[in-house]
Amino acid sequence: MERRTLPVRPNLAQIADEQGFSFAHMYGEVYWDESSAYVFDAQDVEIQIEDASTELHGMVREAVARVVGNERLMGQMGIPPAMWDFVRGSWLAGEGELYGRFDLVWDGKGPAKMLEYNADTPTSLFEAASFQWQWLEDMKAAGHLPAQADQFNGIYEALVARFRALLPAGTFLHFASEDGNAEDYGTVETLAYAAREAGMGAYHTTTQGIGLATTGQLADDQDRIIGTLFKLHPWEDILTGAFAPHLEGARCRFLEPAWKALVSNKAILPVLWDMYEGHPNLLPSFFEEDVTTRSSAYQRAVDSGAFSAGRVRKPLFSREGSSITILDGQHNPLASSDDRSYDHHPSIVQAYHPMPVFDGQRPLIGAWVVGTACVGMGIREDSHLITQNLSRFKPHAIV
Repeated sequence: MERRTLPVRPNLAQIADEQGFSFAHMYGEVYWDESSAYVFDAQDVEIQIEDASTELHGMVREAVARVVGNERLMGQMGIPPAMWDFVRGSWLAGEGELYGRFDLVWDGKGPAKMLEYNADTPTSLFEAASFQWQWLEDMKAAGHLPAQADQFNGIYEALVARFRALLPAGTFLHFASEDGNAEDYGTVETLAYAAREAGMGAYHTTTQGIGLATTGQLADDQDRIIGTLFKLHPWEDILTGAFAPHLEGARCRFLEPAWKALVSNKAILPVLWDMYEGHPNLLPSFFEEDVTTRSSAYQRAVDSGAFSAGRVRKPLFSREGSSITILDGQHNPLASSDDRSYDHHPSIVQAYHPMPVFDGQRPLIGAWVVGTACVGMGIREDSHLITQNLSRFKPHAIV
């Protein structure tokens, strides 16, 4: 694993504009940064990222099967008890998942460590699946990378195949994102392109434009009934929102399915550690009550030195690194998110695993899973200890 300085394409702004990458700069800051890239060895990526993430997804599915059958665990998930049957039913009905993104720390040497799983509303899809592939082709054509250079990136093709596996040909889907959010629109439009290539119809609607028809079904802002909905809106908000009592009667196929509320939830991390304690890709993680009562598993982790580097406090639900606090081994503050908007949620505690530092920057690997297999990756980096909303996206190559 190497961070390599490379020239920026002279017509980058034009390329971004032609491809609709309107958020390559956000809030006056560079978001897409190709002044350098991360370079990997193929075998390392296959074993340490691809195989590991596919295995982790399988472990997550086993964890969901455990949680839905255990009321104590369902209660620790922060989901309203009135919605347990709805969430549980989506799992028992075998509703298939579309995609997700593991956030991994890896230094190119030992096993990658899972920080969390963004399995409900992961963004950065367009830049990972499409724009960084174009970058690779341009870098090879210009002679800045060898002709045989590759990229771990089968994301788009896997999405096309996954839509075909999940839905009958000719199905019409609605893709919903927040009004005025260019980054979210880039994600749903990438998904819509894949759905169309898979033989589906695709409409876009704003999340705010969805309402309830007189039939009890969901409808868009043009009064079209929504039969299949991909919503870039987190399940934890939907399950506590105004539409929650109407979900079971809406006769709508949801992507992601409701059981993903358990997977994108930080509470899945202590469940995974309890099931797979000592797994090389997991970090010791505990519910706060286990820390307070010093449960036997927590004490084992302390005695083993798992918290010697520190610990991270994470709310069950958060986005873009919000409401995260890092303490060192003596419980002194190391870093804290600027955005504290998720502080009201219960939290878990995870052993701190520092990110590697390349030229003063800390890369976080996003390993993309489509269906049940890892099919690609993207990288965000920041000088800060916490990867946040404006952390830069960096392309990668396999040489």
